[in-house]
Amino acid sequence: MRILVVEDQVKMANFLKQGLNEVGYAVDLAESGSAAESYMAQGDYDLVILDVMLPDQSGIDTARHIRRDGFDGPILMLTALSTTKDKVHGLDAGADDYLTKPYSFDELHARVRALLRRKTPANGNASNVLKYADLELDLIQRKARRASQDISLTSKEFALLEYFMRNPERPLGRVSIAEHVWDIHFDSESNVIDVYINLLRKKIDAPFPKRLIHTVVGTGYVLKENS
Repeated sequence: MRILVVEDQVKMANFLKQGLNEVGYAVDLAESGSAAESYMAQGDYDLVILDVMLPDQSGIDTARHIRRDGFDGPILMLTALSTTKDKVHGLDAGADDYLTKPYSFDELHARVRALLRRKTPANGNASNVLKYADLELDLIQRKARRASQDISLTSKEFALLEYFMRNPERPLGRVSIAEHVWDIHFDSESNVIDVYINLLRKKIDAPFPKRLIHTVVGTGYVLKENS
């Protein structure tokens, strides 16, 4: 899943990026409201984490603008302002949830997971477990299982498999995979995606009689039961 963090404090922004990267999200950073709007215009994000206090315009205005421009994913607002009135303004502008500073990363991560669960995945499964064929992915426990066998995945392998399972039977190009599993600065000319696809295939395909990850010539890859 791909997240845009809008935060002008460099240390906080890097803290959020590092933490979210470690739990499997691709993260881009914007330091102002206008930069956030520019990122949103050129990228496909699953969630936005938006600080209320920005140098050029308020996060509330930024939320209103990106909603106006068509973003329908969840927005989590971060603020030092904790009054009911402040929260109402943010929610009215299009925010889905509010987190008051100071907060722990675990609390933020829990809010992020909850907001992303509200988005119904492409396979129609809005629970904590994504399922396709005999493959299951537990988004809370961060565990994979196929045919009742546990499969150990690295953080990046898990993120890659999650993206496939949220888009089953839909061919996914390398650019799309790079943006959602890595970030906007990923070098699309590198072979890292193909390397990780092969690593994932060794774990979820090779030990089983039926392959699920297939190559789509000229496009990329697809998760489907039939070749």
